[in-house]
Amino acid sequence: MPSGPFEYLYGPVPSRRLGRSLGIDLVPHKTCTYDCIYCQLGNTTHKTVERRDYVPVEGVLSELKEKLAAGVSCDYITLAGSGEPTLHASLGELIRKIKEMTEIPVSVITNGSLLELPEVREALFRADLVVPSLDAGDPAMFEYVNRPHRDIVFERMIEGLVTFGKRYPGRLWMEVLLVSGVTGLASEVKKIASWIEKFPVEKIQLNTVNRPSYEDFACAVDSKQMKTLAGLFAGAVEILENAPPTVGASETTSDTTDADICNLLARRPCTLEGVALGLSLHPHDAAKRLEKLLAGKNIITQRNGRTVFYKLPGGNVQER
Repeated sequence: MPSGPFEYLYGPVPSRRLGRSLGIDLVPHKTCTYDCIYCQLGNTTHKTVERRDYVPVEGVLSELKEKLAAGVSCDYITLAGSGEPTLHASLGELIRKIKEMTEIPVSVITNGSLLELPEVREALFRADLVVPSLDAGDPAMFEYVNRPHRDIVFERMIEGLVTFGKRYPGRLWMEVLLVSGVTGLASEVKKIASWIEKFPVEKIQLNTVNRPSYEDFACAVDSKQMKTLAGLFAGAVEILENAPPTVGASETTSDTTDADICNLLARRPCTLEGVALGLSLHPHDAAKRLEKLLAGKNIITQRNGRTVFYKLPGGNVQER
């Protein structure tokens, strides 16, 4: 399988939340504090709460410098990837140095599990946008949906989220991902909403299962029900639609390699449209590239309803 030209950077990827997002992966594949039933990347292979330097800061910055010099076009530089980014101990230092290099805003997508730690909150204060998630409103549902590390307690997680939300000076969006028949019920949503009301957020992004999930029973909430449930939250609510992104016919990048495509699919399953938009390829060119990679068994397909997603076999990012 082709090895990616970048070890830590991927994309830009088409994001329903952030537009075009240049991703930075700070931890190895599926190193996370949770093992969520809906995760698009499969089961967590390293469930941990150990904060340490999983990647070298200078290595990340070197790759970013190269991307910026090439004139990368994106709306955000996003710390997210294939695990929980707040596990990286030098997160605050990295955000500070990125902001010294570019005016592109820095966002962090986190499950919020480590916000109980003052050092994590301080690190995230440097970011322009933070998007934590809250998928459950009580300890029992938290254990069922997120399957957290044994050291993570629902009440402490909530306390950290509320404390952070009250003090954070940047833009704060909350993501709530609902699973049909589990959390996609009015009674469960009301519990989640009551916690979010305890601190100011710019908006709530209401999401549901969009890509193939780890557990087969983790299914999407239908659009009509999503609209009904959105009305249970106070303040602005944005429902993240599952419609594919649009790709302009003039968008082409001749130097996009097969390794770039594998690098993108390693972090997230994508549709044809998602690959084309994320890597600025014409859809016809993207289709030919994907067909070639499928023939070589470098990638596989997986259906979610009527939508075909492309992903790496086994879900591994890359050897490190």
